[in-house]
Order: sequence, then structure tokens, then C-alpha cells
Amino acid sequence: MRITFRRFPDFANSYSLIERDDGVVYAMKEFTRPGTPMPHDLRHFVTERELGIGDGIWGGIAAGMVYGSMTHVRGRRPPRAPERPDQLKRTHRQRLMRAELLAGLIEAVARLDDPSEDGIRRLTRARLAAVTVAEPGQGPAVVAAVPSPGALARAARAMQVEAARWARLRPGQELVYEWPRPSGGRGGRSVPPQRAPERRHVV
Repeated sequence: MRITFRRFPDFANSYSLIERDDGVVYAMKEFTRPGTPMPHDLRHFVTERELGIGDGIWGGIAAGMVYGSMTHVRGRRPPRAPERPDQLKRTHRQRLMRAELLAGLIEAVARLDDPSEDGIRRLTRARLAAVTVAEPGQGPAVVAAVPSPGALARAARAMQVEAARWARLRPGQELVYEWPRPSGGRGGRSVPPQRAPERRHVV
């Protein structure tokens, strides 16, 4: 799956373009406030890529989840397409909440001048306090596992790098990323996606 984040002028309606592996293309509306370091959904992408989260926001979209902010652009959607996203949302609600909280945690760590392990642990306890430790029919390890302070620090550095890349873009320029198919044939986590080079052309 390919995701394109285009830099729009401030206060313009913005969106990311999602090209799924099945050929269906969506535009996902952004709700990022002007002046923030990077688009809200790019923040999620970096977090899930760096922490190897295959069942968060972007893994869910790759699996067929469609949010209300997504508009179908082209490509034939599979039969019963409206029902499957709702089913996925019900199944993965706690996982999605965890991904949302982790993105906020990584952003908070990235704002620290010199994050220590103790400081990261304190932020983790505060930011992840609302995470449910288990889902119906699943063991507590499914959602309770928390990345180590070292992994969170590395993800925060990646967040800083991507925010800097975004800040260099002029309106009309883009950053393009790839989210690969899940490894293995039975669901499992997807391999962490790789970053594609930024496009610097102006459209």
C-alpha cells in the first residue's frame, strides 16, 4: 500500500492519498491544525512503522478498514465492502485506541530535549493509563505489551526526522511511503514499512 502526503497551503482542505494493494484508491481527509509539526495521520504512520505495529490505523486500512474521513477515488471495491470495515473496527477497537495513544506518547517523547529512560517511563505510565489490558477472547499480552524506553526513544528520533522532512516541503510537494502486505498468510503483523524518497516536484 502506498500513502502520499501532500503539503497544502495553510488553512486549505488537505488529505492523504491511499493506494491499497488491491487497486482501490481513497483520499483521507486530514484534520491537522495549522502550525503543527506534521500531519496527524503521518504521525500515526511513523509511530506504527517504527514500532512494528501491524494492527493499528494503517494496518487496519491495508486490511480493508474504511473510516468516515475516507472518500473512494477509484478502483473496484470488494463485495460487501461496507460491512467488512465495520466488523474490523469492532474487532480491533482496543488495538486502534492503543495505536492512538502510542502516537501521542511518541510525539511527547520527541518534544523532550534529552529524554532519559526514567522520563520516558513516566510519560508512558501517564499516556498509556487508559489502555485496556485485554480484549474479549484474547490474552492480556495482546494489547498490554509496552515498547521499551529504547524503542520509544528511537521512534521519537524518527518522528523528529520526518517532521523535519515535512517542514522542508513547499506547497505542492509530497512525501510518499510504502506499507507492505502482512508477512505470512494468516494475519500476523506486517513487516515495518519502509520510507520512500520524497517527491519534490510542485503540482
